[in-house]
Amino acid sequence: MILSHDIPAASYWSVRLRTGRLLRLTALDDGAVCSALIFAASDPVDRLNVPDTLKAQLSARIRPPMVLMSDRGTALCSVTGSSLDWHDCLTGHSLDGHAEAAGRSSNATDRNDWRRSARYGLLSELRKHGRGPTDLHGCVNFFAKVAIGDDGRLAYDPRHATAGDWVTLRAEQELLFVCSTAPHPMSPTWAPGAVRAEVHVGTRYGPDDPSVTFRPESARALAAAKAVTT
Repeated sequence: MILSHDIPAASYWSVRLRTGRLLRLTALDDGAVCSALIFAASDPVDRLNVPDTLKAQLSARIRPPMVLMSDRGTALCSVTGSSLDWHDCLTGHSLDGHAEAAGRSSNATDRNDWRRSARYGLLSELRKHGRGPTDLHGCVNFFAKVAIGDDGRLAYDPRHATAGDWVTLRAEQELLFVCSTAPHPMSPTWAPGAVRAEVHVGTRYGPDDPSVTFRPESARALAAAKAVTT
């Protein structure tokens, strides 16, 4: 293991990942959510494109062995494994209004329990890397499930993830990973959970890798990323 960091509930964090490194996220509490933005570190404008990622791989959720694709059609990272078969990427991250709906809160009165939205946390981390509001984009809400309910509307499942659930990402090029552990924007209550982030040494994929053979589009995205990094 190269790095291990516990991200407290309703907090935020970022890390740069080298090509081939593995990032394992583990829910430390029931109902934990990790809202993540992903960027190609070598290009200031190339970032996760959720619509293209879903359309190319015929999915409305993130699950193994899908490839998370950038605006330019290159693979940013591959989902190499997960204890869950559903990670939300349709609803975006929480805004200040979602945090305020749980009641007034401030650092002066609540100290470390001060309620901050995912937007607040993501922007705080982005500024550390010389970025700002224009770099916000469609995110992946790891450990969250939003599906069509019986009434035909999107429905959030607060019991989808439990402590110990995990997901592993393999960096297909050098990445900037930015995340928040604030509650999901559709969560009925303010009940954030902590998440552990671990970075491990990994290896590049081979021709029989599940992400390569998953779909022709995922294979092309991986080949495009390899061309960028070699």
